[in-house]
Amino acid sequence: MTTRPRPIFRRNGIRAFEAQFADVEPRLMERAGCALAALAGSMLDGALKPILIAAGPGNNGGDGLVAARLLKEQGHAVTVVFAGDSGRLPADARTALEKWRAAGGEIVSEIPDLRFALVVDALFGIGLTRPIEGKAAELIARINTLDCPVLAVDIPSGLDADTGRSTGPVVRATQTITFIALKPGLLMREGPDHCGKVELCDLGIATAAGEGEAISRLHFRDCLVARDRDSHKGSFGSVGVIGGAPGMAGATLLAGRAALKLGAGRVYVGMLDRLAVDPLQPELMLRQADEVLQLATVLAVGPGLGRSARALELLRQAIETQLPVLIDADGLNLLAEHPVLARRLARREAATLMTPHPAEAGRLLGIATDTVQADRLAAALTIARIHRAHVVLKGCGSIVATPGGRWFINTTGNPGLATGGSGDVLTGMIAALIAQGWPPLEAMVGGTHLHGSAADALVQTGIGPIGLTAGEIAHAARTTLNRWIADA
Repeated sequence: MTTRPRPIFRRNGIRAFEAQFADVEPRLMERAGCALAALAGSMLDGALKPILIAAGPGNNGGDGLVAARLLKEQGHAVTVVFAGDSGRLPADARTALEKWRAAGGEIVSEIPDLRFALVVDALFGIGLTRPIEGKAAELIARINTLDCPVLAVDIPSGLDADTGRSTGPVVRATQTITFIALKPGLLMREGPDHCGKVELCDLGIATAAGEGEAISRLHFRDCLVARDRDSHKGSFGSVGVIGGAPGMAGATLLAGRAALKLGAGRVYVGMLDRLAVDPLQPELMLRQADEVLQLATVLAVGPGLGRSARALELLRQAIETQLPVLIDADGLNLLAEHPVLARRLARREAATLMTPHPAEAGRLLGIATDTVQADRLAAALTIARIHRAHVVLKGCGSIVATPGGRWFINTTGNPGLATGGSGDVLTGMIAALIAQGWPPLEAMVGGTHLHGSAADALVQTGIGPIGLTAGEIAHAARTTLNRWIADA
């Protein structure tokens, strides 16, 4: 485990940070090219093999040209295909091209019909915002057909660095080396499907903090504490889950079971429908929903809640308590339908937590789901600010945002989480951590990271991703949390 969180910068942030080191020697491009050449060599196990470097019209291409020169000096057979106008290159990239030619290197305009051991994608970097068309699109399509590993420079060409959206064809890399800090687009939306393994190289100018951070156990390590022997169930709080409208009891029970398995001392489940006992988890204490409001130390409202007048009243009562309240599912939908209640929520003094998926986030913001997905980070930060809540915007690269504007991106999880009830399990897990004394931020980042890690652990043992069930995630999360505490 690393000793400090990995920083994340958006496009403008990384440009501003780079500007502080514009005159440093060796130049940043030379440092990047050196790191790129070293990684390329390691991917070939040190053997001298033919390498294709696709260099583009900007500084990303310059990084590739520096690496091409260094790899040629090492004895590799390097072919450089250049997609750009050499007369319009930025100064450092133009210098890199001149040094490549001075070293005896040549450039070609088409990928030759040769067998390469490695392709380096240095076509377009984080500055790309327009769709890729024409010659460059043809090069990307050809790269994706080559039968060899692909190493992307900073970000796979065609991927938006801020959002993870494609701008047309996208290079599908085996590995990506990214410089100074991570970029949001590497970690969310289409990024993980195109980046392969991501290697972060700080170029010797490490920043103490980024605009955001990639979630790791470092963010909640102080909470990973073994229990005292002199403990009792009252030591670990009481979670109250409110939901269970007719026909939707399953979501509520999944949240309650997850809270129990994540260590809450007591779990009360307030059902709108009548249910005497959970036959699969009789440890859950089923009560009238009104009663749960009086018994719990933390509330989770929404799984299986429905949108009835009764559901709305229970949500209103939960908001008026002085307890930490986590709102999910139909609780979020009710807030979107009742702006007055949403404004009342924003005035709470106790902690508020929200766990929307993209469609629920769109309803809260009054925008389309596609608009949320177009800039997930902006959506998460806006919801957190408007509602004065800690927010998890679920999805590939789940985002945790705080009312004060901090943000984090999760890197665990797999497609097995795309199953009914997975979000209900996350709700129960986070509520259980808060009940045991975890602060809201640590509970949100820790619960989200644990949720994904549990799914990853299941897939590693051959369970899923296809057919993974929400209940299995709760079991695996219990095992994973106990292992983390033992490791700590």
